[in-house]
Amino acid sequence: MKIKLTKPICFFDLETTGINISKDRIVEISILKVFPNGNKESRTWLVNPDVPIPKEVSDIHGITNEMVINEPKFITIAPKIKEMISNTDLGGFNSNKFDIPLLAEEFLRCNIDFDLENVHCIDVQNIFHKKEKRTLGAAYKFYCDKDLIDAHSSKADTLATFEVLEAQIEKYNDIENSVSFLSEFSTRKKSVDLAGFIIYDQNNIPCFSFGKHKGKSVDFIIENEPGYLGWILNSDFPMYTKKILTKLRLNKLNNKF
Repeated sequence: MKIKLTKPICFFDLETTGINISKDRIVEISILKVFPNGNKESRTWLVNPDVPIPKEVSDIHGITNEMVINEPKFITIAPKIKEMISNTDLGGFNSNKFDIPLLAEEFLRCNIDFDLENVHCIDVQNIFHKKEKRTLGAAYKFYCDKDLIDAHSSKADTLATFEVLEAQIEKYNDIENSVSFLSEFSTRKKSVDLAGFIIYDQNNIPCFSFGKHKGKSVDFIIENEPGYLGWILNSDFPMYTKKILTKLRLNKLNNKF
């Protein structure tokens, strides 16, 4: 069953120098842009991360320092990537927890704003885990009856993710064929930022999800312990998380006057 689209959606996958959203860098990005009329556009870039790729990471995705030394840095290709994903929804496999937050960090390092307002994000892994509890390779075999060749190649993983989602829509009668439903269904926690340090509580109020102030509202901490926000803003937290905290603090200050 074909996914019903009202605007384009970009499925994408990253290969990186590691799994730390704040510190690690992209070494390869593949984007599959799917249009409402069924047309598709695909791009893949190797990226010089400007930091060493650890051997144990290269052993997983096969991309070495030698392969990327003459490739463009992210800041060079960032405008092309931003143009490709502008005014689209986003999809991926484990994308809500990893790919989207890390991509946001790369954009913000380049002083390119990244915002998910009016963007639906479909995490195919979350749909799969809610239904079958497997990995991407197993998902591809289960839903599409195909073996995932070149796993951990961003291009192969991106195409497999798109095919798995279409097979999921076909298989489950209770999964509505709409981007808004799929986005909501594939979201585990309703986060304010991308990394999940700030989440909405049952009353839709932004709260901290970690540390000594876990469960307390951001507004309460801004008013009663502003130094805690200063510590976060000056520590090794994702730039997008800092952006959201700054926005919440400014909103609170503006509402006082």
